[in-house]
Amino acid sequence: MVTSTKKQPLLKVTNLKQYFPIKGGIFSRTVNHVKAVDDVSFTVYEGETLSIVGESGCGKSTTGRSILRLENPTSGEVRFNNINLLDLTKREMRAARKDIQVIFQDPFASLNPRQTVGRIIEEAMEILTDMPREKRLDRVKELLQQVGLRPEYAYRYPHEFSGGQRQRIGIARALATNPKLIICDEAVSALDVSVQAQVLNLLKKLQKQYNLTYLFISHDLGVVRHISDRVMVMYLGKVVEIGEKKDIFDHPQHPYTKALLSAIPEPDRTKRKERVILKGDVPSPINPPTGCRFHTRCPFATEYCKQNEPTIEQVGDKTNRVACFYAEELS
Repeated sequence: MVTSTKKQPLLKVTNLKQYFPIKGGIFSRTVNHVKAVDDVSFTVYEGETLSIVGESGCGKSTTGRSILRLENPTSGEVRFNNINLLDLTKREMRAARKDIQVIFQDPFASLNPRQTVGRIIEEAMEILTDMPREKRLDRVKELLQQVGLRPEYAYRYPHEFSGGQRQRIGIARALATNPKLIICDEAVSALDVSVQAQVLNLLKKLQKQYNLTYLFISHDLGVVRHISDRVMVMYLGKVVEIGEKKDIFDHPQHPYTKALLSAIPEPDRTKRKERVILKGDVPSPINPPTGCRFHTRCPFATEYCKQNEPTIEQVGDKTNRVACFYAEELS
């Protein structure tokens, strides 16, 4: 396991906000905002895998897209290698993307059906590096072999491959520019379970080989447990808990984290665990609740929780940092 305290910060996100305007009226004025990501802060260290988990709509994918500036954030700071990406011009950001790549969820929609596999992988090298064409072609074949595909597949088209093979092509494309950080946005959720395991093992092997850093976005806690060093839990645009994988899974502190973990299927029928059922639906990110955003579904919420917003702080002797007023009492 990576011990984050001994590593250097590669990515530091501070007070990141991503609000999407809602237009209305005759003049299409902004009448409200969808607060998809609201004041999120975290650090990713060199060589580790930090996973972001949470229900659909919690803001985890939007956080990844905001870091890449596929969506320009409303405010905050995203420091990569001690450079604030939000201060860069389009040209400067384009150059920075050489070191930050992404693996998308859908391995078919993210690949251009009109281009050969070789061209798809080569394109990033052509745009972001000064590598000559001959070397690019050699690099394409080398990358295909590293992700478990044959070099001659470079001359085929995406529709000729299975979902797992297409995702391997996506991984090869992400590796093409020798990045330092790869954002994996639900990278295995569209794959069969057996193929998921193969792709996860490939990602771990490549991480060790290239000293890669992963920001792994997923809703599948089984997958997260397999690949992560640290885990960050989000709810309605906020971080509610973050810590080392072992501490999160073995000693969850936040009521929401406990509810998520209780939903993981237990293969051993002789073992029983208490299932935490959350009542109600996730509130709207357009008008989130006052105070603690989880109080509308939390079985332990008090009037104080409804009026005051908790800050994220360390509780006890574990690595967990939790946004809950009563985490210590509930642990």
